[in-house]
Amino acid sequence: MEKLSYKLLEEKGYDGYLLKDAPERVLQFGEGNFLRAFVDYFIDLMNEKAGFNSKVVLCQPIEHGLADMINDQEGLYTLYLRGQENGQKVNNKRVISSVSRCLNPYREFDEFLACAKNPEMRFIVSNTTEAGIAYDPSCKPEDRPCASFPGKLTQFLYERFNNKLPGFIILSCELIDRNGDELLKCVNKYIDQWGLSEEFRDFVYNDNIFCSTLVDRIVPGYPRAEADAICEELGYKDNIIDTAEVFGAWVIEGPQKIKKEFPVEEAGLPILVVDNVDPYKKRKVRILNGAHTSMIMGAYLAGQNIVRDCMKDDVIRGYMNKALYDEIIPVLKGLDKKDLEDFAAAVTDRFANPFIDHELLSISLNSASKWKARVMYTVLEYYEQKKELPKVLTFSFAAFLAFYHRGYEKREGALVAERDSNEYLIKDDEWVLDAFLALKDADNEKLARDIIANEKMWGDALIKLSGFEEAVIKDLALIDEKGMYEAMREVQGE
Repeated sequence: MEKLSYKLLEEKGYDGYLLKDAPERVLQFGEGNFLRAFVDYFIDLMNEKAGFNSKVVLCQPIEHGLADMINDQEGLYTLYLRGQENGQKVNNKRVISSVSRCLNPYREFDEFLACAKNPEMRFIVSNTTEAGIAYDPSCKPEDRPCASFPGKLTQFLYERFNNKLPGFIILSCELIDRNGDELLKCVNKYIDQWGLSEEFRDFVYNDNIFCSTLVDRIVPGYPRAEADAICEELGYKDNIIDTAEVFGAWVIEGPQKIKKEFPVEEAGLPILVVDNVDPYKKRKVRILNGAHTSMIMGAYLAGQNIVRDCMKDDVIRGYMNKALYDEIIPVLKGLDKKDLEDFAAAVTDRFANPFIDHELLSISLNSASKWKARVMYTVLEYYEQKKELPKVLTFSFAAFLAFYHRGYEKREGALVAERDSNEYLIKDDEWVLDAFLALKDADNEKLARDIIANEKMWGDALIKLSGFEEAVIKDLALIDEKGMYEAMREVQGE
């Protein structure tokens, strides 16, 4: 079977959109599944629908990566967007032609720096994992290249500066808070460490726009189990097939003038350029992540294993929806209510994705810190605004206790627990597991009281919350009396 190429697609009479030749205007640090299913897909659509006419040069952030495989296919790959939209199953495919090539700077450092001399180059995008935006003091300006991503970026910007060319719009997509701000801080440290000029520092700060962004798309990536069958159906060999969910959202914090150069609105893309990304991060954490964390431990003890199956169950889906629409959305400030409700509706579709087996136990990892970050602050704000506790979210804390309380011994860094005579593992920080293991024989009152009073977990927020301990003890008694499933039904008023 022939490999994917422009020539092969032409011979097959491919009638989809392709852009074979265009200026290289985007440098992308990261060649993995996520960026190819997210940024490069969006740029492909901007090329087709808004005349963006730009190619992306990919750059491996680490020595070993996909450069050879990507170049072997002339930058082309097939992307499948699969999931559920408005209750309907979706399975769309598109050949992405926005990528020109992929550089390995560990072998092609001069070619990497040559991109900085290209006057057409205007955008820099990155996703180098959560650990990628980090200052490594061992990096030196003469390294070919620096080991760290911020070090490589500083080298690249310095080459640009020395060639007296304009700066860049820099879009950080790493999953850390204020990613653009953190990246700029690292570059500034290298300017200090390497003794670079104040003129260069002025160039970095004044000629470049470092944007913090929020990205949202689940990308399962290469469909290993289906790859051969997919290639058979496509009629060509594609070694870098990518898969992602249908939903995608990108919020970019920066000046509105960015949109004159990055035509996201003309292309009709789910990309926003805003003054402050924080309300959108809060929306994602409280609605998407909050729905997961407040539902999954109860759903697991109620007999479910996969998120998708939870959406097929009226009781569990109703439990989640009551939390979303009656308790989470009403206390979120700073965004339009319809925007929040539309986002919540998309969450239901995303959770029901028929192509992703999202296991409840995998989501339960580190649930103590997740409940604090994703649910606790909603509970506190709800009480502050309504002068009463939110029933479902309060119950979710009881479900969390019930889930962890089943742990009866530690094994290989996890608590061993049982559901229906089958073992499951509770994975969290060791000190969290130790706190629950010490209470394995405790009754509901002691369990609730001691965990709620654990300041390392929650500060003093929960112990000070009027009526919270009593409500949790009552919910634990309900779970003991009726079982988790019926308790979930009752707490939502059914």
